[in-house]
Amino acid sequence: GPEPMKPSNLRTLALLTALLIGAGFALVFFWAPNEADQGFIQKIFYLHVPLAVVALAGFVIGGIHAIRHLRTGDPIHDMRAYVSIHTSVIFGVAVLITGAIWAKASWGRWWVWDEPTLVSFLIVFLLYATYYPLRYAIPDRERQARYASVFAITAGAFVPLNFMVVRMAQSLVHPRTFATADGGLPGDMWIGFLVCFAAIAALWLTLVCFEMTAKRTSAQLSRLRRALDGTARAGGGVGARIAPGTANVPS
Repeated sequence: GPEPMKPSNLRTLALLTALLIGAGFALVFFWAPNEADQGFIQKIFYLHVPLAVVALAGFVIGGIHAIRHLRTGDPIHDMRAYVSIHTSVIFGVAVLITGAIWAKASWGRWWVWDEPTLVSFLIVFLLYATYYPLRYAIPDRERQARYASVFAITAGAFVPLNFMVVRMAQSLVHPRTFATADGGLPGDMWIGFLVCFAAIAALWLTLVCFEMTAKRTSAQLSRLRRALDGTARAGGGVGARIAPGTANVPS
């Protein structure tokens, strides 16, 4: 597989993400106006909606990597699918929490079961929550990767299909911020939203890159340890000369 991302590139990506997050929330709290009907609580929209969109996109990206894994057999694509889904599940938890806070403030209830947008996201989230027990129930690594890829492809195709059906349904509860009676989001709100969306997308990418780099580095260390152990067993104690020690350290 490809080499881990260079530390300097990771630092640059993390710094860019931090700057975007800071700029996004500065716009939200100090520049974008309060929404006329919901007031200050509507500002959670700038976090809730980007988290939802990015999480769903991450699930689809995981499915794309899974297709590449089944086509090539390269385990790097399986790792990318796993990390994409793992990061999106974490974002999904944040979506459900921010959605519950918004629901409580706007509707007086933490959850509304007859709202299709909320329930459909919960269904997708619970579907992907089964990815982990399915994967780790299979001890053989190659079969585990193949079965996980089939799951990721099937679930990834379900995500846009599910939400197309939901968007065609008539919703009377969930706020339609992008399609208001006045014709949509005002320009200053749009700018704040787009910057926040870029920040959340960059955060997702940063977390994926950090986890991918950590996993690749861990795999390289494991291979090195196995090679050193094999050399030590074959060479009758060669490992003692390689391992850190104090015998040859000058006093």
